[in-house]
Amino acid sequence: MERIGLLAGIGALPVEIARAAKELGYEVYAVALLPDTDQRLRDFADDYQEIHVMKVGKILKHLKKNDIHKVTMIGKVTKEVLFAKKTLPDLKAMQILMRVPDRKDDTIMLAIIDELRKIDVEVFDQTELIRKLMPGKGVLTKRQPTEAERKDMEFGFRMAKEIGRMDVGQTVVVKDMAVMALEAIEGTDACILRGGKLAGGGAVVAKVAKPEQDSRFDVPTVGLKTMQMMVEVKAKALVMEADATLFVERDEVIALAEANDITIVAM
Repeated sequence: MERIGLLAGIGALPVEIARAAKELGYEVYAVALLPDTDQRLRDFADDYQEIHVMKVGKILKHLKKNDIHKVTMIGKVTKEVLFAKKTLPDLKAMQILMRVPDRKDDTIMLAIIDELRKIDVEVFDQTELIRKLMPGKGVLTKRQPTEAERKDMEFGFRMAKEIGRMDVGQTVVVKDMAVMALEAIEGTDACILRGGKLAGGGAVVAKVAKPEQDSRFDVPTVGLKTMQMMVEVKAKALVMEADATLFVERDEVIALAEANDITIVAM
């Protein structure tokens, strides 16, 4: 059986990919990059290791030792780990951080891909094994958006595309054609909480792909935690980019949305 490496961040997506890979007959060598990585990943991995994302040299040695030449990187790993200073970077991580011209998401990820290439490891498309999780255009809940909500969705979609173009974030919270919050280093959940509280209820959340999205990393994702944050701030609508956003835990998300009169649209 062919071996693949899975560099796993937080959330349900690493589990989805590992499950799909096993069904296709791959051996899955999983590396949990953060302490909060979903522990269900163990159930679908032939080999499971916990190596912090800041220990890049150790990760490279592990892949080389196990003769792994294809990996996917998936799951949430925000840049907060660079600034929290809870785990010191190893020498290889320090070399990467000192070499890159800036610390934008794409810059750092492309530098890591370059290091993997040096040891003959190819990073493949995150969605290659789980394209079925990307919904096409349409309303995904029973409730249709109101005219005002649809206008906010279209507005938020455009604003999210702009911050994506600058490689800042992929999520925007709007209300009444005004921006409440833009996602940056804090991540989607914190952006929703901040923007939703400022909106005072009735906010619309937009999640899109970057105009030049590299599908080897950081594909936009919507899941149960996204909807839980929306419920907490009494948001009313979610719009995601059709055929470009991974929609995980779909049944649970839609059930929670409908229980709280929230509409979901893939646009």
